[in-house]
Amino acid sequence: MKILISNDDGVSAKGIKVLHQHLSVFADTKVVAPDRNCSGASNSLTLLNPLRTQQLDNGFISVNGTPTDCVHLGISQLYEQQPDLVVAGINHGANLGDDVLYSGTVAAATEGRHMGLPAVAVSLVGANGEHFDTAAVVVAQFIKRLQQHPLKNDQIININVPDVPLHQLKGIKVTRLGHRHKAETMKRMQDPWQRDIYWYGTLGAELDAGPGTDFHAIAENYASVTPLTVDMTAYNSMNDMKDWINELEL
Repeated sequence: MKILISNDDGVSAKGIKVLHQHLSVFADTKVVAPDRNCSGASNSLTLLNPLRTQQLDNGFISVNGTPTDCVHLGISQLYEQQPDLVVAGINHGANLGDDVLYSGTVAAATEGRHMGLPAVAVSLVGANGEHFDTAAVVVAQFIKRLQQHPLKNDQIININVPDVPLHQLKGIKVTRLGHRHKAETMKRMQDPWQRDIYWYGTLGAELDAGPGTDFHAIAENYASVTPLTVDMTAYNSMNDMKDWINELEL
């Protein structure tokens, strides 16, 4: 099995090293990742500058681009034969609920899906980042199961794992995305020259985090597995929209 590994924390991040270590035991792996931290990059592409690669001493390939760039480049140019699977992570921090819209980790997996491959994103939920091995064990077991029982290629699997030792993990739950309250407004500060600078505020508090959501699973010390789709059509609203459109006068 050939696995393309990428992330959004950067090619030198601990999470991608631990992920590679675990997956290379049973698969032919190639790491193609950004040369810097690209958290929050979502599905952005580098269109106005050329992409350059550099192979590091550990064999990883560093790219001066986004997570989406890395996966696209890896599949289309850096593999002689197309990989079987794209895995993005292990992200240091949660990708739960509305976070997936901004996540470069989920975007890397999404690009794999756009290019016709099954794709998995995996994140470690916790500020300290102590137990990447726990997340690596979960995703490795998931992929081994995937080899025997493939899932549909039109889905992206989003896995979040609490930052706890493996023996404290209660299990795995299939979940839906929860939702947050709106994020705090941007904060204005001043640099040493008294010029205004701005930082994004903190994430919004959990709004929809009840049983069945990814937030709830993590809070209960379960790993969360959420199947995602890129079809954002609001099918339930289509008939109402048709009626609304019919009232327009052109």
